[in-house]
Amino acid sequence: MHNDWQHGGFGLYVHWPFCQAKCPYCDFNSHVAARIDHASWLDAYLSEIDRVSRETKGRSLTSIFFGGGTPSLMAPETTARIIEAAKAAWPSANDLELTLEANPTSAEAGRFSAFRDAGVNRVSVGLQALRDDDLKRLGRLHSAEEGRKAYDLARRIFPRVSFDLIYARQYQDLADWRAELTEAVTLAADHLSLYQLTIEPGTAFGDRHARGRLAGLTDEDTGADMYDLTQEICDAAGLPAYEVSNHASDLAQSRHNLIYWRGGDYVGIGPGAHGRITLGGLRFATETELAPQAWLSRVQAMGSGETMRCALTPREHAEEYTMMALRLTEGVERPRYIALNGADFDPVTLDRLENLGLITLSQTRVAATPQGRRLLNGLLRELLAD
Repeated sequence: MHNDWQHGGFGLYVHWPFCQAKCPYCDFNSHVAARIDHASWLDAYLSEIDRVSRETKGRSLTSIFFGGGTPSLMAPETTARIIEAAKAAWPSANDLELTLEANPTSAEAGRFSAFRDAGVNRVSVGLQALRDDDLKRLGRLHSAEEGRKAYDLARRIFPRVSFDLIYARQYQDLADWRAELTEAVTLAADHLSLYQLTIEPGTAFGDRHARGRLAGLTDEDTGADMYDLTQEICDAAGLPAYEVSNHASDLAQSRHNLIYWRGGDYVGIGPGAHGRITLGGLRFATETELAPQAWLSRVQAMGSGETMRCALTPREHAEEYTMMALRLTEGVERPRYIALNGADFDPVTLDRLENLGLITLSQTRVAATPQGRRLLNGLLRELLAD
């Protein structure tokens, strides 16, 4: 267990919690603020990098990911200083991936060059839809045309660009999604993330749904058909799924997200950021203060935004690794699972799931088939049953 994290690498996640508006489907830790003291926020991020880097000295940094919220609302100078501090704190890989999530409003797109100069070499653009009516229903502030222009600009400025789309939206049928995704793959440089709309408790959509006021939702069978269609169109376009919701051409996978899915270590700083850090042979789950001002005040007063650090048991570690890795087409490394868990998966369960066509099995791997990934939660319950 001591060096298990090295299978996945080491990354830094920086959470910027602020948005121009709160999208009704979003359950991320995002907030609208009238005024932001950028200097104080920069000082807090730098303080957190210094704190955690002292515990993890010598590790080679694989990636830095600015998530949110809307990180493209950060001052590019803030981004540059954070990148400089991280590179000074840890040795970094020669091909260090530096990703920034961006919204495609024209004002933010005009800042892309400044973010490139700050060191960002990969942008993930939150298009979410290519249809104006759907963008309005999703609470987005940009039009479809603004989204396309921002994406085109990003492709001219950054060496690597991804974008997100949400499907199974209100009033969307299979033909609508076929037309939209067919257009999308002609835009995609090398990576796209395609998420089925889920109605989360505590969101505006969740509240409306509970009151019976969210009309036109896709039924379960149509959602499954849309998932299958997504695989078909992306495969044909040379963008196969490498993870349940993520598609990429060869060598264009998100290295940062692969750290999560392959069970690597990652430092999470900023309000509500989670982390996983292996220290002294134990893997720790970390959490930070959720509310932005409370996080900032905590860092300023106590020198740490961390509110929880909990050691995982070997069994918890093995289960978490399985839940993440089975999302990947490459699946779970069996020898690694055995080393973490002290025993292999139940052989009777493996044989049954293989005979059902839900997994592929070898001495070194357990991987979900396309059908298995459609039923991933149930598959995990079977594999991880005591």
